[in-house]
Amino acid sequence: MSRNVPSSRPPLDPETRRNRRVAVICAAGFFGMVGAAYASVPLYRAFCNLTGFDGATRRAEAASDTVLDKTLTIRFDANVRELPWTFTAEQTSQIARIGETKLAHFRVTNNSDKPVTGRAVFNVVPEQAGPYFQKLDCFCFTDQTIGPRQSVDMPVLYFVDPKYASDFGTKGKPEVTLSYTFYPSLTAPAPVQAHAPAVLAAASTPTTQ
Repeated sequence: MSRNVPSSRPPLDPETRRNRRVAVICAAGFFGMVGAAYASVPLYRAFCNLTGFDGATRRAEAASDTVLDKTLTIRFDANVRELPWTFTAEQTSQIARIGETKLAHFRVTNNSDKPVTGRAVFNVVPEQAGPYFQKLDCFCFTDQTIGPRQSVDMPVLYFVDPKYASDFGTKGKPEVTLSYTFYPSLTAPAPVQAHAPAVLAAASTPTTQ
C-alpha cells in the first residue's frame, strides 16, 4: 500500500497567498508600464511632428500661396550633445513676412579624425508656434554623416503659416526661435576603424569651405 508522504512545507495561509498575488500583479503592472513608456517615445515624437505639439515644427509639402504684410523676427539656435562637432547658425536672426519662404544656413564641422553620424532634433519657441512653423527642406529629416575634419553647409527652407497671425495663442508674439540640437545617431552603424595611413591622409585633407 502506498502512503501519502506529508509535505515538508506547511500550507500557505489565506493572507500570505493574497499578498503574493498582489505582489505578482504589481510586478506585472510595473513591467507593462515600462514597456509602454519605451514604446510611447517614437509614437510621441511622431505625434509632435504631425501636430506641432510641444514646439515641434512640421514638414510642408508646398510653399504657402499667401504672404501677409506682417513680419516676424526668426531667431536661430544651434547646439551639440556628445558629438565632436562645431555647429553654428550662419545668421543670428531673419525678418520674415508671414507666409514668405525663407532660407537659413547652418554650418557643421567635424573636429575628429573619423566620419561621425548625427541626427538633429528641433523645436520652436514659443511652443504655440509649432503647428505654424513649416519646413520645406531640412537637414533634420535624415541622419547626417560628416567626414573627418570636414565642414558642411546645412540649409533650412521654411515659412510661417499665415494662420499664425489669427491664432489667439500666437498673433501677439513677434518673435519665433528655431532651435536645433545634434545628437549621435542611434541608427547609424559604428564607424570602421581606419588604419594609420588612412587616418593621416584624412587628417591632411583640406577643410571644405
